[in-house]
Amino acid sequence: MSPSPSPSGPRAAALVNEEIRALMAETGTWLWGPTRERYEALRDEWVQAVREEITTAA
Repeated sequence: MSPSPSPSGPRAAALVNEEIRALMAETGTWLWGPTRERYEALRDEWVQAVREEITTAA
């Protein structure tokens, strides 16, 4: 399940990264099942946020 962007647009890469770090800390880096799916959704969101920030900066 993909997280939906906030009404004001996509979240900043730094915020998504914080959530990824928290997930990794909670799971002890062991990702499987729903946890793996959540990580992959966050990773995809982070990649998109980084691309957006690079495009905006250019």
